[in-house]
Parts: sequence; C-alpha cells; structure tokens
Amino acid sequence: MPNCKNCQARLENAYCSTCGQRDIDLERPIWGLIGDVVKETFEVDGRAAVTIKTLFRHPGKLTCEFLAGRRRMYTSPLRLYLVISISFFVLVAWLAGSGILLDPGQDPTFDAAVQAGFLADDLPRLMFILLPIFALLVKIVYAKRLFFDHLIFSLHLHSAAYILFALMLPLEALASRHLALLFIQALVMTGFLAYFVIAIRRVYQSSWFAVAWKSAIILFAYMVIVSIAIENTSDFLIIAD
Repeated sequence: MPNCKNCQARLENAYCSTCGQRDIDLERPIWGLIGDVVKETFEVDGRAAVTIKTLFRHPGKLTCEFLAGRRRMYTSPLRLYLVISISFFVLVAWLAGSGILLDPGQDPTFDAAVQAGFLADDLPRLMFILLPIFALLVKIVYAKRLFFDHLIFSLHLHSAAYILFALMLPLEALASRHLALLFIQALVMTGFLAYFVIAIRRVYQSSWFAVAWKSAIILFAYMVIVSIAIENTSDFLIIAD
C-alpha cells in the first residue's frame, strides 16, 4: 500500500485520509496529465452534463439541491459560473472584434477593437462584482432568507443567462434585416424571463402573483444598476485613454 507524498501517511484510496491530498502520478505521458487537468477543471465525468441539464430543465432546482446539501452529483455554483462566464465573454469578445455587435455608423476597425477589449477585459470583472449586488436585491425582496442563499441563486441564474445570451447574440447583426431571426431573439428573451420567474418561485416558494411583481422589481432594479455601471465604466475607460 503506497504512502502519501505530502505527509507520508498510509493511503487507502485516491485521497489521503490525513491531509486530504489526492494521489496523482505525475511521471506519465503529458497527454494523460492534460486529460486530468481538463477533467478536473470542467468536471468531464458526467456531473457537468447533469448540471447543465438540471439548470435548464428545472429552473431553480440546482439552487434548491445545493442549499439542501445534495451537491455531490452537480458542478459547484462558483465553478459553473466561472467556466460558463469565461466561455461567454470569449465568444462575445470575438463577435465584437468581428464587428457583429456594432451599431450602424460605427467604425468596424476602431470601434470593434474598443468594444472587444471592453467585453474581454472589463465587463467580465464588472459582472462578477455585480453578482452580490443582484443577491442583495433578492435579499431586500426576500429578507427572511440568508444572503448566502441569494448568492448561490445569483450564480446559477447568471450562468443560465450567459448560455441563453450566447445563443441570441450571434444573430444580432442579421436580426434587424430578417424578421425570423428577430423573432428568435425575442423568443429567447421571453424564455429567459419565464425561466427567471419559475426559478424564483421554486427557490423561494412564493405564489405566482407575488413572484410576478417581485421578479419585475428585482429585474428592473438590476438592469438599471447594470446599465449605470457599464456606462460609468465605459466613460472612465474613455477618459483614461
């Protein structure tokens, strides 16, 4: 039976019962090590698929499962958010750099580069800072629940939103010229609003009427805060340049 390389305790399984370090053999081909890193980062062991499936098939269920202590079969909320948000902002930065997200009359060379830089560098950090702000808004409406509960809900909701917006944004350049694509965008946005209401109801166990007006308040306040934050950040970057 091997010993732990960290504390020399006798190993009985893949993890040391004394210090908790995982027993990993680093003296093997590089592709095996890379595979372990990818698996560890993205949890390519079935949990990622189950997590995404649950995230969309049952709005709010991931939050309920996590808060109830049933966490082993799902990707952790923070890791889920980080992987999805990084992928999302890489996509939107590429779309911006390609000029797809530009408004009519903007310079496809200069403005596209500025927009791509903002979406790749500044917006991801800003949105991460705004996560607890959203949780605070939910806390104001549902004051009896712990702030931690709202923060977990915020991570799951933003993760779902990024995936839905990733489907919608590539259609941006053509939506104004094709009614069908504009309809698809409107459908995705409507779907997100419905998702938000259903998730709120499942997590906070309110009546449909209460959920409707509380959801409207939360979303409206958050959109105002996000708009102000983005506007001020953009103005600050322009002045700094």
